[in-house]
Amino acid sequence: MALELTDANFKSEVLESDKLTVIDFWAEWCGPCRAIGPVIEELSKEYDGTVKIGKVNVDHNPQVSMNYGITSIPAILFVKNGEVVDKLVGAQPKANFVKKIEAHK
Repeated sequence: MALELTDANFKSEVLESDKLTVIDFWAEWCGPCRAIGPVIEELSKEYDGTVKIGKVNVDHNPQVSMNYGITSIPAILFVKNGEVVDKLVGAQPKANFVKKIEAHK
């Protein structure tokens, strides 16, 4: 299951991690976010142990969302060694996520 990322645990789970972390910025009211939810869950199972896959609810965690300038969701950031190395915005097919993960892991 995708890791629940919050304003409180973001630093320890993402910024201090040596693994690639894929972060899905989403909200319950966002249709496209709900559409890619199952894809995010699949990826978290497929890459378990090699890549961290997490979700940030923008309504509950405004600080992280603000820090990264998230203005439209779903927004997916790819973070490695504390730096954003790639980004996808909007609902995407699974293949697009896999391509970015494989390029950066």
